[in-house]
Amino acid sequence: MTSSIALLDKILHRIDHPYRLPAIPVDASKAQETDPATELAIVIEQARAAAAGEVAPDAALKRRFIQALARMICDAMHPESGDPAFQAIVLRHRSIQVREYASLQAHADQDRRKVRTVVNAIAHPAKQQRIPPGRPRESLAQLHRLADAASWSAVAATAQGASTMIELANEPSIRNGLTQLLDSSALKRLTRLQHLTSDALVRRYQSLWHRHGPRSGSPSAIAQGIASQQRGAAVEASAEEALNVLAHRLNQMEETPTRYRVVTSMRVPASIPASAEFAKGEWDAVLLRKADTTDDPASWDVALLVEAKASVDAATKDLPRLLRGLALLGHADENLVYSFETRQGSVPLRGASLRALAGAETNLAGTVLYCCDAPVEAATHLLGAAGRMQLLSAPASMDFAAALADEHPADALTLEAVWHQLTKSPRWKTVLHQYLIMRQARSLMVRATDLLDAITSVAG
Repeated sequence: MTSSIALLDKILHRIDHPYRLPAIPVDASKAQETDPATELAIVIEQARAAAAGEVAPDAALKRRFIQALARMICDAMHPESGDPAFQAIVLRHRSIQVREYASLQAHADQDRRKVRTVVNAIAHPAKQQRIPPGRPRESLAQLHRLADAASWSAVAATAQGASTMIELANEPSIRNGLTQLLDSSALKRLTRLQHLTSDALVRRYQSLWHRHGPRSGSPSAIAQGIASQQRGAAVEASAEEALNVLAHRLNQMEETPTRYRVVTSMRVPASIPASAEFAKGEWDAVLLRKADTTDDPASWDVALLVEAKASVDAATKDLPRLLRGLALLGHADENLVYSFETRQGSVPLRGASLRALAGAETNLAGTVLYCCDAPVEAATHLLGAAGRMQLLSAPASMDFAAALADEHPADALTLEAVWHQLTKSPRWKTVLHQYLIMRQARSLMVRATDLLDAITSVAG
């Protein structure tokens, strides 16, 4: 082992990992004192451990799961302190008109573009000038104004009136456009959507989603998206800066001053012979080491892979994709050199170095870091957001919640179906392993300042 490799190993072992979780969340004997989400996380982890040991979870564990899930659903359905997003989903589950509204709303943006394209083809202000002044031209102007205002029922009525005008009927392009508009399924859906917005349950549904967060495409949602992108870019920049400091320190240990370098946005080439489906295809920042080979002295090896994430949940969600990304790189031919595109240009990486990543899962901490700037929580949420929502959205959970909303007797035993899905169905594997995945992801998470501190500490 060269001095720089030994130094890198020391630094990686010295880094503080403030997000790390214990193997066992909390003492199971204190289950009644925990909130239902924490209790569920504990029970699910114990069920996973039992399955890993080829032992069937006992009836007591199932009973705790059902009781905790019932408590979590009741909490989520509380009128004041509950979860508005879940309540909206339950309302959609209970109401035919809300389901129809939600279905139409999902395609509304595309439908609006289609209708406005047809309207502009016949009633754009520039096209209106071709019609002599009078009622026909005013009718087209009104059609255009109404489409801009998203008054779809009025658009349909105005188009119907315009189609009966002889002056417009004698214009083939306008006549065909009006016929296309009136026959448009997109306009029919938008008209129905507009009608449904007056329904009391639909208004309640809209209110719940508004409480959950800004509507998609709204100025507030766009502003949040921009802020999120800026924060993500800031995390990536801090990770790159810390890696450059690390590369500089390692280069000081070498006779060749450019033995280590950092590249960003490293894209995996399609020439690696494996499926890239659901695998990470781009790495945020990578520390490279000049290859020890005379066959291709210009080639490089991977020394450390770094992903930048703005939150713990983002890293946890990303981990399965990251592991598939490592497996993808591990399919490289060890006798070849692959060209990777980065922000710093093309970089040749040895297949042997990439192939070694296939076994990195046994020592991820020496191969991958998640760089994060999120504050370390005083109390950790042991049940991840995605797992929580999958539990709440299971059909049996929805029926239980609907009974609560309708003030009907809600039998918690119906939630046994969720337990069977969790412990038997492959589709629930991510939830069953959710604490293991979270723990593994958090064990790889560091702050950029933690890495810098470790470099200074070892160097000192």
